[in-house]
Amino acid sequence: MTPAFFEAAAAALPDCCRDRPPACGLILGSGWSQALTIDTPLLRLPYSAIPGLGASTVVGHAGEFLLFDRHGLRVAAFLGRRHWYEGAGWGPVVLPVELLRRLGARNLLITNASGGISPSLAPGDLMVIRDHINTVGISPLIGPVVPGWGPRFPDQSHVYSPALIDLLRKAAHDTGAALSDGVYAFTSGPGYETPAEIRAYAGMGADAVGMSTVPEATVANAAGLRTAGLSCITNMAAGISGPHLSHEEVIDQTRKTLPAMAALLDAFLARLAQTP
Repeated sequence: MTPAFFEAAAAALPDCCRDRPPACGLILGSGWSQALTIDTPLLRLPYSAIPGLGASTVVGHAGEFLLFDRHGLRVAAFLGRRHWYEGAGWGPVVLPVELLRRLGARNLLITNASGGISPSLAPGDLMVIRDHINTVGISPLIGPVVPGWGPRFPDQSHVYSPALIDLLRKAAHDTGAALSDGVYAFTSGPGYETPAEIRAYAGMGADAVGMSTVPEATVANAAGLRTAGLSCITNMAAGISGPHLSHEEVIDQTRKTLPAMAALLDAFLARLAQTP
C-alpha cells in the first residue's frame, strides 16, 4: 500500500463524490447489500472501475460503490468487501476506509455475517460489536505509517464508538428488533474454524466469529473515524450445532433476516440524522 495506490483509486471517483462529505460510510458484508433503503442513487460505480479495489469474488457481495441521500444525510456505501483470504493483500481490504476518509466521512458502520459462539445467540440474531479479538495476529497497519492514519501506535481502547453503538440500540428500539452485543473474533479464512478453535475463542471471550470487519475497523479507528460494527448471526460455529458449515447457509439466513436488517440500517441512519 503506497500513496500512489490510494491516489489512483481516489482519482477514479467522479466529482459528485466531493460535492458534499458523506455523513456516514457503510461497508456491507455478506447478504447485506440488499438491506439498503434508498431513493434515487446519485452514483452507482462497480468495484472493477476503482483501481486497486477489484471485483468482488464472493457470493453475496454486490461489488458496487453507491452514493445516495437518505434522511437528509449523504451516505457512501460499499456493497460488499474484499477479504484477506482472497490473497490480494491488505490494499483492497482497507481501501474503502481510506476512500471514505479522503471524502471526509465522519462515521462508519461495518456489517458482516458471522457464526455464533455464545449460547445466547441463534441464527437470525443481530449483534452490535462491542469489541473484537484479532486471532490472526497481523494488522493492516504493519508497514510505513500511511498519512492520515494517525500515530504509529494507535490506541484501541474504544475501536467501536459508544455513541454509534447507542444509536444502533435506539434504532433497534425504534424497529422492535432484538439487538444483542458481543465480542467478535476475526479469523483469516477461507476455511471455517475447527471445533477446537471455537472452544478456544469462547474461552477468550468471543461471542461470534467471522473473516472480516476487524481490518477495516482497525484502520478506521486509527484514521479517526467513529466506527460501529454490526453482525447478522447466520449459523452456529463449528462443534456447536449441525454437522457441516457452508456459505450457502450463510446467504440463506441473511435472506430470511433481510427485513430486520433493512429496518435497522434505515433507523440507524434516521437516528444519525438527528444527532449534531
